[in-house]
Amino acid sequence: MSVSSSRKITQILGAELDKLVTLPVIWLTLISTFIINLVLTIAFTSAALQWAAGTQSILKTGLASMGYLQAGFIILGILATCSEYTGGQIRTTLTTIPWRGGQLFTKHMALAIMTIPVAFIIAASGVLYAFMMMRDTAVAIEIDTLIKTLVGVTGYLTLTTILSAAIGAFLRRTTSALMVLLSYYFVVSPLVRDFLPSSKNYFPDTAGSSMYMLPSSDEINVLTPMQGTGVLLLWTLLFIIVAIAFYRKRDA
Repeated sequence: MSVSSSRKITQILGAELDKLVTLPVIWLTLISTFIINLVLTIAFTSAALQWAAGTQSILKTGLASMGYLQAGFIILGILATCSEYTGGQIRTTLTTIPWRGGQLFTKHMALAIMTIPVAFIIAASGVLYAFMMMRDTAVAIEIDTLIKTLVGVTGYLTLTTILSAAIGAFLRRTTSALMVLLSYYFVVSPLVRDFLPSSKNYFPDTAGSSMYMLPSSDEINVLTPMQGTGVLLLWTLLFIIVAIAFYRKRDA
């Protein structure tokens, strides 16, 4: 008896979610990311209280660790796709689900479903800690600004995770993908921004930061949150399409 396309996608999505939630390295990455982010937030909050009490924004302090926090989600995305190539699990997956393009796209959907609540909780925990420690000295947060910022952070971390997963699927090797992405985010991109200031807003990480950072008065050509979302989304879709194209053509 034939199975409808919608039911097939639902079944594949359920299988991919099950693989993600039962993979120990995924939970180890998430727990480590949460703990490291909390430790960094405590350090940044203590510094803000000591050196700039009353002048620091709670949101800015609570999200000061974002530059480091994104590394955990980059690793998460890479592990989600590269882990199947360890021990040859990918052959079992493709035997069970020969629909390669749909399988990889659904894997990214499952990763997004898992990442969204986790990203929100981790980001919100940092802001909550900063609020608890600085509520008597820092400028108050408007609830609308808080919600928009947390939604923007969640979106940025989720898209960064999916983009990393797509590159992981393309490279197929955890170490190679980690070297490429971490080198870009922490070495190449910061250097290139200084040499190409007019183009820096269209890099995936810089455009993505517009999703949650309030623009400062001294910035030129700063993207709006919607524009930043659009640019990062385009980068993400581009890498997914490339990953699927290669995934369908080559051997497991």
